[in-house]
Amino acid sequence: MLGFAILLTFHLTGMLLQYGLHVPLPANVIGLALFTLALFFKLIKLEWVESAALFLNRHMLLFFAPIVAGTLVFFPEIKRHAAAILISLAGSWLAVLLAGGWTTRLLLGCAKKTAGSADSKEECA
Repeated sequence: MLGFAILLTFHLTGMLLQYGLHVPLPANVIGLALFTLALFFKLIKLEWVESAALFLNRHMLLFFAPIVAGTLVFFPEIKRHAAAILISLAGSWLAVLLAGGWTTRLLLGCAKKTAGSADSKEECA
C-alpha cells in the first residue's frame, strides 16, 4: 500500500502544480517527472514502489478498456471514413519509417558517395 500511496501522491502533486501554476503539461507527466527526480536523488527507494508498479503494469490492459469501448461507439463513423483512415495511417507510417532511417543514417555518419571518392566504400554500422 505504501507504493500506491507514493505513486498517488506524485500524481496528485502533478495535478496541483498543473492547475495552480497553469503549466501547459498533463498532470500525469508532471507527476512522473517529479517521481523520476525523487528516485534519481534517492528521496524514494525503488523497493518502496516496485510491487505497486509491477501490479499496475500487469493490469495495464484494464486502463485501455474505456478507450476501446468509446471507439466502438464511433464505429459507424470510422467505417464511413475507413479508406481515408487507412491511407493516412499508411502514409504516416511510411513517413516515420523514412524519417527514422534517414535520421539514423545521418547520426551514424553515413553519406552518399561523392564523385571524388567513387572507389571508396562507406558502410553504416
